[in-house]
Amino acid sequence: MTETKNSGVSDICNLCPKKCGVDRDLKKGFCNQNNDIKISLYQLHKFEEPVISGKNGSGAIFFCGCNMRCKFCQNSKISRGGGKTVTNEELTDIFNKLINMGTNNINLVTPTHYTKKLSEILENKFTVPIVWNSSGYELPESIKLLNEKVDIFMPDLKYSDNDLALKYSFCGDYFEYAKKAIEQMVKQTKPLYINENGIMQSGVLIRHLVLPGQITNTKKIIDYVSKTYKNDVLFSLMFQYIPFNLNNNDPLNRKVNKREYDILTDYLFSSDIENGFVQELSSANKVYIPDFAD
Repeated sequence: MTETKNSGVSDICNLCPKKCGVDRDLKKGFCNQNNDIKISLYQLHKFEEPVISGKNGSGAIFFCGCNMRCKFCQNSKISRGGGKTVTNEELTDIFNKLINMGTNNINLVTPTHYTKKLSEILENKFTVPIVWNSSGYELPESIKLLNEKVDIFMPDLKYSDNDLALKYSFCGDYFEYAKKAIEQMVKQTKPLYINENGIMQSGVLIRHLVLPGQITNTKKIIDYVSKTYKNDVLFSLMFQYIPFNLNNNDPLNRKVNKREYDILTDYLFSSDIENGFVQELSSANKVYIPDFAD
């Protein structure tokens, strides 16, 4: 019997909630990527939360492709294409280069669609924490592949409102999947630990980007995190939203205003969440967006 290398059966991709079911050796998935790892940029990133960036910076590696299609995506230049292909060995060399540059951690940005390959690379042990920086739209089964390989999970928790998620990110099941994924992240990481230099070494940091006019969406996120995790995780309330690629009459085609900022920061401070961060409104500035390579 003649063997075939790519049957399209054994290697079908069901890494994320989209469950494309395609053989990414043969065609691209919903993430717009095949099985070859593509990156756009790696650098010492100074603009993450203080416990991630610190003084030295976070060794951020920006992967191309994404399993969401956010209409307002500020990284659309790479989330829908671009970048260059790297082998497992080349990516490992980048890890080590960043470590030699003095990074606090290796920060894998939008890595979900490469989970299987990255889990193989992370069989190697590195001298700094590994950060999994994702949209939160993931499967618990895929997160399990990273057990004892990722030290810090840094998921977004974008939406509590699935209608909003469907309209702007084409994932009307976002909240249900993100909750399950984060639950698994918390389950399989070590407890939250920040060292004497103020740098996070383990645990989960949940991020929520505030969208203009969506106060209820954010309040429900705060309620959920407060009730479910309290101080077992860090929580970051982010006000860096800048409208991209939207029609002039779209409700999200503006920045968050001072009134919304005051309402939501007051709501957070009145919750049971004690540990975390709040961005200033001045964070909504294009100067903080990396210059991604084509």
